[in-house]
Amino acid sequence: MAPRFGMVAGEASGDLLAGLLLGGLRQRWPDLQAFGIGGPAMARHGFEAWWPHDKLAVRGYVEVLSHYRELLGIRNQLGERLLKERPDVFIGVDAPDFNLELETRLKATGVKTVHFVSPSIWAWRGKRIEKIRKAADEVLCIFPFEPPIYAKQGIPATYVGHPLADTIPLEVPRAAARAALGLAEGDTVVALLPGSRRSEIQYIAPRLFDAAAQMQALRPGLRYLLPVVPGLRHLVEPLRKLHAEQVAVELLDGRSHELLAACDVTLVASGTATLEAALFKRPMVICYAMHALSWQMMKRMKYQPWVGLPNILLRDFAVPELIQGDATPERLAHAALAWLDDAPRCAALHSRFEALHRELRCDTARTATDAIEKLLAR
Repeated sequence: MAPRFGMVAGEASGDLLAGLLLGGLRQRWPDLQAFGIGGPAMARHGFEAWWPHDKLAVRGYVEVLSHYRELLGIRNQLGERLLKERPDVFIGVDAPDFNLELETRLKATGVKTVHFVSPSIWAWRGKRIEKIRKAADEVLCIFPFEPPIYAKQGIPATYVGHPLADTIPLEVPRAAARAALGLAEGDTVVALLPGSRRSEIQYIAPRLFDAAAQMQALRPGLRYLLPVVPGLRHLVEPLRKLHAEQVAVELLDGRSHELLAACDVTLVASGTATLEAALFKRPMVICYAMHALSWQMMKRMKYQPWVGLPNILLRDFAVPELIQGDATPERLAHAALAWLDDAPRCAALHSRFEALHRELRCDTARTATDAIEKLLAR
């Protein structure tokens, strides 16, 4: 019989990863059932969403606390429903603060559990590995250095590569993307990617709009485009009018991959989007900002100097990172313009990102499905 999967993916990036995984699972088991929390990418593969994925799109201690009751209520209700449904496997996709507790509860009752995307125990909060031990029967790792960390602790883990490395072509379809977006041949395009969470829109989007205004004053004629996650345009539009009324920032409905393929440089919030930008071989300036108290708490738990995924994977400040107080509009603008003025530096970065892209290609959907099939057979 076709297996039944419970799944939870939070926010746009988790939905994208879960959708790619679900596509691989359905190739193996065309009649599978999948249900839980997810978004449009999962829905395209027949996923039944009991709650929408953006309910979990919260980051930062202070921000999470303000939504704690709602999130706790959702997790409790979801747990009860999953215990009644008894899926063959539960797959928690990223969102560790939500998923690990849920996985622990399900695993204790005999439901097999998978955590897809290892929490960043190598970057901060390393003690979470004990929580992962109680929560997951299998960890699917997207970076090659992660399984040895789990092996030392006796936790089953499989390197499956990063699904985005399979999805995004090695040769960037730049001309096609620019044509699809209606860009002229001579347009120099700046992509603004403030993130997909409401808190990111609140803290980061104003800085990016202000940076665009600074760049416009220093170099008129650049084009600015910002992809908006479905359902968040009503938050972004007022900020554009407040911070960049004199700058023609075009808001796109999604289409972030087309924009990354087409742009000349991107100002991008730290997160999955930075890896996407690297896979599209784009020069970037990574930025992040959050509530001051959340930042102070997170800063104390960092294990390494980098924040952005491209820099973490390359073990180098290959691209600038401007975080919290350093993420001023002036610094963001000057760092972005510096890329536009340095073609050799851009070419060297392109070569490093191409090598990284090849390393992360591992046919993730098939490899992850193989690991889940082995777990089903245990």
